[in-house]
Amino acid sequence: MVKTRWKLQEIQDEYAVKSLADSLNISDILSRLLILRNINNFSQAKSYFRPSIDSLHNPFLMDGMDTATMRIIKALTENEKICIFGDYDVDGTCSTALLYLFLKELDANIDFYIPKRLTEGYGLSSAGVDHVKSIDATLLIAVDCGITAIEETDYANKLGIDVIICDHHQPKEILPNAVAVLDPLKPVCNYPFKYLSGAGIAFKLAQGIGDRIGKRILPLQYLDLVALAGAADIVPLTDENRILVKEGINIINNNPRPGIEALIESSGIHSGVLTSGQIVFTIAPRINAVGRLGDAHRAVNLLITNDKEEALNLAQVLETENYERRKLDVDTFDNALELVENSYDLENELAIILHQQDWHPGV
Repeated sequence: MVKTRWKLQEIQDEYAVKSLADSLNISDILSRLLILRNINNFSQAKSYFRPSIDSLHNPFLMDGMDTATMRIIKALTENEKICIFGDYDVDGTCSTALLYLFLKELDANIDFYIPKRLTEGYGLSSAGVDHVKSIDATLLIAVDCGITAIEETDYANKLGIDVIICDHHQPKEILPNAVAVLDPLKPVCNYPFKYLSGAGIAFKLAQGIGDRIGKRILPLQYLDLVALAGAADIVPLTDENRILVKEGINIINNNPRPGIEALIESSGIHSGVLTSGQIVFTIAPRINAVGRLGDAHRAVNLLITNDKEEALNLAQVLETENYERRKLDVDTFDNALELVENSYDLENELAIILHQQDWHPGV
């Protein structure tokens, strides 16, 4: 049995502990926990315990938002073909579904594309750009990927395709030559919160478009997708993430879209009580499985369908592939343990890295 001795972080200012406890009418113990989470006053505590949509930041504080929204509105006005290019994980498929549904609501001429992990790898690829060209799209919106796709963006530009990048990963020193790059981690971006998920940035883009077209559309109906992505991607549940995930889980528990309802049913979770933990350990692996083993388009199709029968059928596909993924996980792990036990001296090895040609790259 592993025994752990916890070392408690000390708080130097005992007056702050007492003051916060008195203002919130809570115990000193709870007050200490809040202060250790940088919650130091009544206002911060209120935002933590009762996160409100009204506290969302202005999307136009994000560098590139103005240019991105104007380019998309131009595409909408001139009926240009738009293609959403997303990553194959939960965040990527949810980001893709969110923007696809939102722009479809605005009568966009739109399609989406998810790369195949085993043949195309991660992120924006030349093969993906070729597909976008083949469907005559003139605007590519990359979600949850693209921040390092310098050559691929140049290739798209060469083919006459404008690129907008919505990513939350760490950028390199040189950014892609895109029409707009939305990423709070850019050095020149002064957006107040740096840790949105990819779907969170897609939501901010949708929010910005809604503001820009003058209808003040706040795309709250898509927050269930943001919640799935945020929980699955393990983003810190603070600031905007806390608001978006809280509101999104409320939607899932009270009025789930057919695809999510079918996922909940197929996974055996009692509907109406979904938690962020269940998203991470039960729902997310099922969505990830189709991207790891095959074609993640099926995950997006599940998330965008309004047909309950289609949703149930697609959810069963995800269930089957997740079962296969778990079996591969177990078999690969057992094989790895056997290799370690038979081939290595554990007393003298500090680290062991194993690889076999027949191990599935998706696990």
